[in-house]
Amino acid sequence: MKILALETATEACSVALWLDGEVVERFQIAPRRHAELALPWAGELLAEAGIARSQLDAIAVGRGPGAFTGVRLAIALAQGMALALDRPLLPVSTLAALSMRACAPCPPLPLAGEGRGEGRHDGQRILAAIDARMGEIYVAAFERRDGEPVLLDGERVLPPADVVLPGGEGWHGVGTGFDALDGALQRHLGGRLASVAAQELPHAADVARLGAAAFARGEAVAPEQAEPAYLRNNVALTIAEQQALRQSRS
Repeated sequence: MKILALETATEACSVALWLDGEVVERFQIAPRRHAELALPWAGELLAEAGIARSQLDAIAVGRGPGAFTGVRLAIALAQGMALALDRPLLPVSTLAALSMRACAPCPPLPLAGEGRGEGRHDGQRILAAIDARMGEIYVAAFERRDGEPVLLDGERVLPPADVVLPGGEGWHGVGTGFDALDGALQRHLGGRLASVAAQELPHAADVARLGAAAFARGEAVAPEQAEPAYLRNNVALTIAEQQALRQSRS
């Protein structure tokens, strides 16, 4: 199985190539350079592996949530490549990919027909959060089952103080949402967090891992069916909203 993966939903840009269970990746924190880097990196990874684009089985893409421009770029690039190659797409939640960083480096996920068994860190409860700016975070809760993150509740964009965890203690926090607003989410959740990795960002390598598992389950979609997950309708605060936000922080 050969899958090319893209993830540009945050300030990090990354491209990865899944080759029958092995993953190679280009990753860089490069705000505003995603369009410049993504396609050249894809070409480099394929050339280094000796793989022609026509040999790819599918394109995996981080479909958000995240920065509007980054999410749009990833979807557009992935759709363009998939249409040109007549290959399906594998849309992967950026928050699910981020949750894989809670036990980085993650092992390969078991694929269909391999026998599931108990994956490393199974039962681990993970809260993935990305700084959404404007006083909010993108957030979702997951539980690791057979090595794969399973969504426990919906993906949301909301203020840190409004986050409600499912039951249980020992949650592992991951993502820049835990640093946002001077660590408001960490203070809000307090002792329910067993660990916090607030500097972690989503990686295309994990998009590739989750995409490969989805492909093995027959979950690939036609390129035109892939939709971005923005979660938020407003891209900017009004002047009044900015003033209200500043007052709430003072």
